[in-house]
Amino acid sequence: MSHEILTPSEMGRADRLAMRQGPFDGYGLMCNAGAAIAALALARFPTAPTVHVLCGPGNNGGDGYVVARLLAEAGVHVQLWEEGEPRAGSDAARAAADYPVEPRSLAVFLPDPGDLVIDALYGAGLSKPLSEDAARAARVAAERRVAVIAVDLPSGVSGESGEVLGHAFSAALTVTFARKKPGHLLLPGSELCGEVVVADIGISDAVVTEIAPRTSENGPALWLDHFPVPASDTYKYRRGHVGVFSGAPTATGAARMTAMAAARAGAGAVTMLSPTRSLAVNGAHLTSIMLRQADTLDEVLDFLDARKPQALVYGPGLGPEQEVGDFLLDLLSTAEALPESLVLDADGLSTFATQPQALCAALSRPAAPQAVLTPHEGELRRLFPDIAADGKLSKLEKARAGAARASAVVVYKGPDTVIAAPDGRAAINSNGTPLLATAGSGDVLSGFCAGLLAQGMPPFEAACAAAWIHCEAARHFGPGLIAEDLPLALRPVLADLFARKGWKG
Repeated sequence: MSHEILTPSEMGRADRLAMRQGPFDGYGLMCNAGAAIAALALARFPTAPTVHVLCGPGNNGGDGYVVARLLAEAGVHVQLWEEGEPRAGSDAARAAADYPVEPRSLAVFLPDPGDLVIDALYGAGLSKPLSEDAARAARVAAERRVAVIAVDLPSGVSGESGEVLGHAFSAALTVTFARKKPGHLLLPGSELCGEVVVADIGISDAVVTEIAPRTSENGPALWLDHFPVPASDTYKYRRGHVGVFSGAPTATGAARMTAMAAARAGAGAVTMLSPTRSLAVNGAHLTSIMLRQADTLDEVLDFLDARKPQALVYGPGLGPEQEVGDFLLDLLSTAEALPESLVLDADGLSTFATQPQALCAALSRPAAPQAVLTPHEGELRRLFPDIAADGKLSKLEKARAGAARASAVVVYKGPDTVIAAPDGRAAINSNGTPLLATAGSGDVLSGFCAGLLAQGMPPFEAACAAAWIHCEAARHFGPGLIAEDLPLALRPVLADLFARKGWKG
């Protein structure tokens, strides 16, 4: 399984475990890494007049010394630049000794246009800004527009958070080892990595399994086993029933898009719970979606008792007034038989800005439904202001902290959406697209998630699948996308997933 993501500290453990288990010692792993990088440099940039290898004092620099030696042996014109000597007796010092060419000081690094740079200064474990010489080298490489291959991560990018620590290299290709790191997928660092290649250097899958990482790259490999396809003997209610709360007459469109998305995602039945004043406008637009009057808590409870939906969506178009939040709290505390799942989005989150503790307490009750919260940056800030303001936390860590506090799955939306579960599992989306930066796309995401939940998909896997298929649907549709296009654009994505599951129809 290669969807796991290793933090820098977990990668350090993987190195140590691999060395203990063999067959490669530390220098053997370093030579394997250097060989992988050199092979890619020769394959991707065969005409580069000069390859400049920039080496730091640690193991990343050691990889660079191996690359320099192998490229020189292949007949490439290599120039070696050094920032600090490797520690005596280290694997990096051994690699430097095996390429006995006097390096030049990084302070005078100056490539020519058309050259290739191998950035082996600092890897994923970097936790402080680059030195003046290294920052200058990054600026010079950018100014001269030379191609850069980064070893592990572009120097200056935090492998833990994706944060740029002052200045950083911008790579055309990044070669990392064993597994990706969070910094390869989280902004802004992900934009500086270029293409990311994960090289096999002799760290086995068994080593990764022993470490048991809690973070994954989101994709079908993570959740396809749980993805629902219709059984041959199914009927509409067996495929799940979703209830979607509608807002006032001038704000009903969001809930209708949510409802249609839930139906497209496979829910066998979807009911719009509409206030009386919105029944006419909703009825004029709905065909396959059922419509039910729901002005009061008692009317909602009657619906839950009679129709027993598996999932509810609360928030799109409801308005940010406190009574919207109070109504949900009353529902969560009053209903004897709540649905298994609840998706909270948009106003269903913002309305709790003045009472976030009340929502977290309600969702933490033993009888509460399994909740999925889908905040964007502003909504997360309103719901978890202290977590959002903590500059020491990465987006990944903020999502995890919010999920733990709310006892709910949190889908922290954005170009690098993070999905986190209360038990600490997390996934980072890597197929985001700016096409989704359009009004209403989040409402559709909530519907996709509810549709999968209603069919019995576990909350974390349902949220991950919804986030991924949301982006894939947008990519399939292409430019010109608006939110209303997304439910129908889901069709080819579902067809592919059904085929992977072996569904014959």
